[in-house]
Amino acid sequence: MKVNHWLMSGGLLYILFAFVFPGPGMAGDKKVYTLDEAVKEALTNNWQLKAREERIQQANYVKNQARADFLPKLSTSYGYTRYGWENELSTEAGNLKVGSLNNYQWKGTVTQPIFTGFALTSAYKLAELGIDQSTLEVDLEKLDLALRVKEAYFNILTADMAVETSQKAFEALESHAEVARNFYNVGMIPINDLLQSEVEAGNAKHDLIKAQNDARLARANFNAVLSRPVSAEVDVVDIKVAEPRAGDFQEYLEMALKNRPEIKIIENNLLQTDQRIVYTESKNYPEVAFRWDYIKEGDSPSVSGGGGHQPSNWEATVGLTWTFWEWGKTYYAVKEQESVKNELLKTKMELEETIELQIKDAVLNIQTAEANIPITRKAVEQGEENLRVSQERYKAQVTTSTEVLDAQRYLTNARVFHFNALFQYHLATANLQRAMGTY
Repeated sequence: MKVNHWLMSGGLLYILFAFVFPGPGMAGDKKVYTLDEAVKEALTNNWQLKAREERIQQANYVKNQARADFLPKLSTSYGYTRYGWENELSTEAGNLKVGSLNNYQWKGTVTQPIFTGFALTSAYKLAELGIDQSTLEVDLEKLDLALRVKEAYFNILTADMAVETSQKAFEALESHAEVARNFYNVGMIPINDLLQSEVEAGNAKHDLIKAQNDARLARANFNAVLSRPVSAEVDVVDIKVAEPRAGDFQEYLEMALKNRPEIKIIENNLLQTDQRIVYTESKNYPEVAFRWDYIKEGDSPSVSGGGGHQPSNWEATVGLTWTFWEWGKTYYAVKEQESVKNELLKTKMELEETIELQIKDAVLNIQTAEANIPITRKAVEQGEENLRVSQERYKAQVTTSTEVLDAQRYLTNARVFHFNALFQYHLATANLQRAMGTY
């Protein structure tokens, strides 16, 4: 009876709700990623990258369209013409009807371009370069995606360090507040010292909650980049700081100029512009085409002859079309494309300078982080010792609560500076790889 009452009062509804909307403990096992695994999964699953890859298929379709222009085209037409009077031919024997009022015609046509001033060839080459363009854009998207994955990965590590730092600060300040309460209860310190300690402990609790939420948000962002459910449980493997990387700036720069998709895209754009110039100059040449028509005529919809019409006939024509004067339109169109090419050349030079600056910035950031890591680590050790001494002095009542709180604040700041130095090192390393066109 009690079980039935529980089900009727909402227990069954609760079970169904928990099954459809599982809580944190029911969402599945937590997945732990290494950096390489995270990058690999993002390159496989990211929706934005998949959308970009569709452009390669689109470019292939454009190439197939351009190839079709080389081949014969088949067309057909059917028409009706009504004359106001019948056509007659005067002869010695009298007027002879040579037509009818009602005229029907069906025509089938085959058209084959013979020469188009290289327009078809350049259009096809443009389509092939379009495939290369789309492929390079996908490569560029992969580089940017890999960098976003690394940033999200390092953000989790940094957020976890912030949680650990906040947790230690809260525990230390809560312990100090407990000591202060005991001292206040026996009348050894005034009330304002106790209140100061409790306020600092409360602030530390607030900082801990914020750090925990930031860690959750960092994981949600990481999941989004990998196209995983935002609320999925996830963790990442810590990365130790590597030995100082050996490398030469000029070597990095040469690798970047060789690998960067942005450089290759501009070079591809230059090739496309050359083909557009050829395509535009094709207007200076005549166009030659072959046409074959099969014609059926008649004075009835069945186009079976009658009234001066032959039931069927065919025509073969080789025609030349040449627009040889348009007041300089083709000339200026060519000049426009030449200007576009000059713009691309200047853009390439600017990009090379930008890449050089990016590599220089990444190298300097790595060097700065490498120098800061041991400094901040030493500061943490000194801060821990300073806090320990201050706490002992406070317990012996030879110093004030302010000294302990200041020591804790110094230690917390030192820990923050230390994990920020670690984050900056990892991020600078990732930026250097991106600048060199690798991941």
